Amino acid sequence: MSNTTLNDTEDDYYDYDESAYRLTKAIHIVSMVIYSLAFVLGVLGNGLVIFIIGFRMKKTVNTIWFLNLAIADFAFTFFLPLSVAYLALEFHWPFGQFLCKANSTVAFLNLYASVYILMVISIDRCISVLYPVWAQNHRKPRWASFVAVGVWIWALVLCSPVMYFRQTAPHVQDPEYINCYNNYGNTPEVEKTRHHAMIISRFILAFLIPFTVILICYGAIVLKLRRSRLSQSNKPFQVITAVIVTFFVCWFPYHLFSFFELRGYLDLVRIGIPFATSLAFINSCLNPILYVFIGQDFKTRLRRSILSVFENAFTEDNSQSIVTNKTKSSVDTTSQEV
Repeated sequence: MSNTTLNDTEDDYYDYDESAYRLTKAIHIVSMVIYSLAFVLGVLGNGLVIFIIGFRMKKTVNTIWFLNLAIADFAFTFFLPLSVAYLALEFHWPFGQFLCKANSTVAFLNLYASVYILMVISIDRCISVLYPVWAQNHRKPRWASFVAVGVWIWALVLCSPVMYFRQTAPHVQDPEYINCYNNYGNTPEVEKTRHHAMIISRFILAFLIPFTVILICYGAIVLKLRRSRLSQSNKPFQVITAVIVTFFVCWFPYHLFSFFELRGYLDLVRIGIPFATSLAFINSCLNPILYVFIGQDFKTRLRRSILSVFENAFTEDNSQSIVTNKTKSSVDTTSQEV
């Protein structure tokens, strides 16, 4: 049975002795705290990014990438309370089969969409640095929108097996407990084959290929900048390093413990997978910082928008007419800035 939206491991409290139960319980409490923080920070951070980019900034290739990345992370973190409740109820799923499928599907949809959007961003940046003239003539928001739609369709195709295999069923030892789990087949041979295929394909499609492309693209960017001396500061290299390290640290442990699961190290997986999954969740909170908040134009728009909100909220008004005039003036000013 699955203890989180990203884990296939069968977790059964009834098979634990008392000490193992307490250890697992403590780990899941820590996981619930991390999930809750990821929910708050992810929803607020990505929601702010969606608002600023969607309503306060000009539509460009970069804003299209960042907007789609924020949408993927926002949708994922928005469903995290369901995972928190599942852990709190000791793997009892009271929300029905539809939300069981939807919760896991959204999780893996975010996994594939965000990873491939990051890959597209790295390819786009690489082309812009290596072929600036071509990029200036062909990098258009319309084509970026088509690519973004293609990424979402591809991500939906990749996560469709999760939608198919995910289901609910009463626990064999306690029918009052409803589990949300992956049903890979009715026989051990079929179940093992499908389970292995899912984990291996997920590692290749959701980590190995995107990470390799990202590494190659940013490596080419670093070489180009160093050879042509286009950058006089170390900031571009620091950002690139942060991108690669964050991607690797957040996702590699999850795939590593998935392979431990295939080898049958279930005790190690039960302890490690909650923390590995938490790192993957935290990645959805870090993306707005790494890919958006470092942008000077975004920070300028953010300051203006926040300042406008506080000015409207705390301005002392003498009459309703003054309120109306100031509100209209604020809206007109904002429209001119955008």
